[in-house]
Amino acid sequence: MASTALAGGESVSHVRGPRLDAALHPAGRWVFAAVLLGGLVYAGISIVADTSQVGERMATGVFAFLGLALVIALAFEFVNGFHDTANAVATVIYTHSMPAPLAVVWSGAWNFLGVMFSSGAVAYSIITLLPVDLILHVGSAGGFAMIFALLLAAVIWNLATWYVGLPNSSSHALIGSILGVGLANQLLSQAPGGTSGVAWGQAEKVLTGLMIAPVIGFVGALVLLFTMKRILPNPALYREPAGNAPPPTGIRALLIGTCTAVSFAHGGNDGQKGMGLIMLILIGCAPTAYALNRTVPESATPAFVQTANAASTAYAAHGARAPSVEQARATVTRALQTKAVDDPRVYGGISALSADLSARIGGYGSLGKVPAAATPNLRNDMYLVLDTTKLVIADKAAQARFTAPELATLKSYNGQLEQGTRYIPLWVKVTVALALGLGTMIGWKRIVVTVGERIGKTHLTYGMGASAEVMAAMTILLAERFGLPVSTTHILSSGVAGASVANGAGLQRRTILSMGLAWVMTLPAAMLLAGTLYWLLLTGVRLAGL
Repeated sequence: MASTALAGGESVSHVRGPRLDAALHPAGRWVFAAVLLGGLVYAGISIVADTSQVGERMATGVFAFLGLALVIALAFEFVNGFHDTANAVATVIYTHSMPAPLAVVWSGAWNFLGVMFSSGAVAYSIITLLPVDLILHVGSAGGFAMIFALLLAAVIWNLATWYVGLPNSSSHALIGSILGVGLANQLLSQAPGGTSGVAWGQAEKVLTGLMIAPVIGFVGALVLLFTMKRILPNPALYREPAGNAPPPTGIRALLIGTCTAVSFAHGGNDGQKGMGLIMLILIGCAPTAYALNRTVPESATPAFVQTANAASTAYAAHGARAPSVEQARATVTRALQTKAVDDPRVYGGISALSADLSARIGGYGSLGKVPAAATPNLRNDMYLVLDTTKLVIADKAAQARFTAPELATLKSYNGQLEQGTRYIPLWVKVTVALALGLGTMIGWKRIVVTVGERIGKTHLTYGMGASAEVMAAMTILLAERFGLPVSTTHILSSGVAGASVANGAGLQRRTILSMGLAWVMTLPAAMLLAGTLYWLLLTGVRLAGL
């Protein structure tokens, strides 16, 4: 085995690596293209069917605009696929458990299934980071400028880091883009008292997960590999693979299982980010069809009316009566912007809006019967009450003010509001799953080489690969359960580093420093890029008089 010295006295052992340049069969290219085109056609047909069903006619220009926005959103998921999921297949490729072409197809299939079985909780966790006024007016010029800016910024940064082979986090890039748009929106606002910018409470929750992800991956994989050495003292697990021979059957099954788990978990968590953004695009372009969940049965209306009235009564018991529904709406909007909800005026405002929602939905009979003209305002009021009530339930002062039965009523009310406004149509899941799954199958080589060869100083062993992936899969699945967006890249690449240390392999300083720089720079770079794009797009729209 040869050894090459690096700057700083480091040395890296060289063993024959896996073959990464196997050409795809011509039939595979045709199948790939057919599935990609089929997904886009399916999305277009579904939009036409959904809008026709509710009698919403979109002008040709609006439909083209919607198509462009969807293509960019799906491009984000496509890039996410070959950027992030390369981490999942690196271990099975470099331990010769699966040949590279089969590994990426296998991973793509499990990414697809992960998206299809996802809960949707992460999708709306991401959306709550966006400025309130832009969400309420997502169909405005500012709303569309926001969506295009954050998507383009995330895609550009992901492609840039992929080009140089750095395992950067797509989640990190997207969240940085959202924060950049929020800050730009606040700085550009000319309204008295400013406007909503970054939802710092939710941002802190999300950023905490991203910040500790590398620590979780590193420490978790290190501890797990030490534990494995005690419980499974088989030397073959901790040695470099012999040549290009596949590992023993049991070890091979373990590694394929961990690759499968990471791919499924990645699809379930990362796929939802694109879903949430696509729903915002759909709500902005076709509010009648997508602003409300019109599939909620009419039989659910009486229960909603009863719960809304009970919640209105609970709020009224602790609040000051709002002069009008319009005043109530303004009060609650401001409370949601400032995140200050423990105020009798806010409680009175939510009470008035809840009573109004109960009367309107009860009068229509169901969400499916809400007229087109009334849909945007009804959806906005439901959004305001839903997210403000979430803040009330989480506020310690409010918890002390409301009784346990009242809090239980508010939680039940929130659940019904979520059912009516926060849903993901099946076709959105399918198209995002296809974009993420197909993205996995191309462009993966650069990141795979970095994870497989440039983190540790020695070849990836079976135990190192298994411990890193088990840790990544467990963390991502747990985060998806609680609706938290996390970085597959940060967890898994840090896990490989932790496993390398535990196995006595050491780390390549140059790669670790580059990864650390990408991790530190992603947030400010994406924020700056998204904020600048938002300003440029918004300026262009205003100059055009739109």
